[in-house]
Amino acid sequence: MAGNTVAVVDYGMGNLRSVSQAVQAAAAGEGVDVIVTSDPAQVRAATRVVLPGQGAMPDCMRELRDSGLLESVLEAAASKPLFGVCVGMQMLLDRSAETRSGDAGGTTPGLGLIAGEVLRFELQGRTQPDGSRYKVPQMGWNRVAQQQPGGHRHPVWGEVPDQSWFYFVHSFYARPSDQRHSAGLTEYGETFTCAIARDNIFATQFHPEKSAAHGLALYRNFLHWNP
Repeated sequence: MAGNTVAVVDYGMGNLRSVSQAVQAAAAGEGVDVIVTSDPAQVRAATRVVLPGQGAMPDCMRELRDSGLLESVLEAAASKPLFGVCVGMQMLLDRSAETRSGDAGGTTPGLGLIAGEVLRFELQGRTQPDGSRYKVPQMGWNRVAQQQPGGHRHPVWGEVPDQSWFYFVHSFYARPSDQRHSAGLTEYGETFTCAIARDNIFATQFHPEKSAAHGLALYRNFLHWNP
């Protein structure tokens, strides 16, 4: 596999169709080949990797292991640009408060690639500024602040303006242990991290593939990012 190739990882979970279509749209005319693959060898051969995720994190972690793709994803995260999306972002952290249905307490281990945890929104009985109650899962558009500690801005944001709108669907949110790994902030009941980054990894809680032109721009920037 030669040239600039991005592998969208198909491990049986995630919003695979819309993610892959958006990445393909972003890659059009950019000299980038996009493959959707469940083959670990193709993930290893690609120059960059997109890890989607949708649904419950325990199911995503199980399917990633059972698919045989876990090791190739960990290798990619150690050596090449990787973009995690939604639960694909949450999986990068140490652990999540989301557990299998019926399990009391405990946590679900993540991949441990970025120190931190995934927490559940606790917004019961609280009202938004317009007087309506907060709903969980959050479903809708939020502005995203692109600041990082020290005033830095991650290069994958590229030409996307600060405070642009992105689309979210989630009941859990990330809390990285080191705020240097927070690459984007938004608000829903409280301010929380909605984009994380470390070295060659960039990931978002929101769905770029559902976020119109700014989302496509993020994927396009990722396709040419050389950390």
